[in-house]
Amino acid sequence: MNVIKADTLGYCMGVRRAVESAEVALKEYKDKKVYSLGPLIHNQSALDELAGHGLNIIQEEDLEALDSDSVVIIRAHGVRPSVKDFLEKKKAVVIDATCPRVTVSQNRVREFSQQGYTVFLAGDKGHAEVEGIKGFCESDFYCIENLSEAQSVLSSATFKKVMLLSQTTFSKVEFEKISEYFSHLFKNDDGTDKIPFVIINTICPATKQRQEALEKLCSKVDAIIVVGGKKSANTVRLYESAKKIAKKAVHIESAQEIPEEFYSLKSVGITAGASTPDSVIDQVVERLYRA
Repeated sequence: MNVIKADTLGYCMGVRRAVESAEVALKEYKDKKVYSLGPLIHNQSALDELAGHGLNIIQEEDLEALDSDSVVIIRAHGVRPSVKDFLEKKKAVVIDATCPRVTVSQNRVREFSQQGYTVFLAGDKGHAEVEGIKGFCESDFYCIENLSEAQSVLSSATFKKVMLLSQTTFSKVEFEKISEYFSHLFKNDDGTDKIPFVIINTICPATKQRQEALEKLCSKVDAIIVVGGKKSANTVRLYESAKKIAKKAVHIESAQEIPEEFYSLKSVGITAGASTPDSVIDQVVERLYRA
């Protein structure tokens, strides 16, 4: 069997930074209880390994019971400002591992919302990154998951100023559709703006790079294996893309989940979400070669 890995796969900068922050905290604060605020990343094997070294998970609703000398790591998705304020009042040691790209989105939302812009965020409702960014908005906020939702919201009200941005792991194709609709709606025939509006593409390049690497890989292999957490937004989108363009595709979290029929194929391509550890990818490749 020929096993080919995508040119770009696995940990992105933000996730690697968060994991490394946790590893450092576990070494530096051995005398304290170390928590991540929510699961640090959407990958169970990575979480299990960190838990084995002493990392605990605490949810926002349980912060009231947090001991004052605890260490709390804010994951790459970021949090609302009010959560950070609460942790500071609790006198917890706060390690902010918010992805720098998410921080930029947070700051832009705060800036434009203070100027009276209604904020539209293309993303997954309830996702931690979306909820965190929403907390920085000081005006009306709408999370839209697709073009039809954008059309529905925009046709039901009148807006004076509009800002559109995206969750960092949002679909590039869907964001382009939404952006085109916004431009069509808020521009005159002569190209001038009907109202003040701004569109900022805040999709992380890592997401785009993984999608492009997947497209390149699909033409070379009989099937694609997408490795990553089932709750990982960017991994799920990789799998959705793979299903459309690959001859055969499967989404697995570990090497043990490789379907039996894949072992008889001549060539298999491997890609992985931005929260998938290198070790898990290596285990999948090794298992395929051993078959």
